Amino acid sequence: MANNIERPLDLLNNSKNKEVLVHLKGGNQFVGILVAFDIHINLVLDNTKEMQNNEIKRNIGLTFLRGDTIIFISPASFSSKKE
Repeated sequence: MANNIERPLDLLNNSKNKEVLVHLKGGNQFVGILVAFDIHINLVLDNTKEMQNNEIKRNIGLTFLRGDTIIFISPASFSSKKE
């Protein structure tokens, strides 16, 4: 498997302390450093930025995202330096 990922939560473990992109139901997107998660995929992100049209809409900081609102989580593969 790629990057030693054998189970879905392995991707989150490998992404801890790294930037991730989170897409929520309703279309909201957030980019931040993954600090913690649990088995319900509740996330804590730091240095969180709300994104809109691939640009930063606002800086939020330390954020809790509820797992049942998340559609997908991806290791951020783009630069979010459009401040």
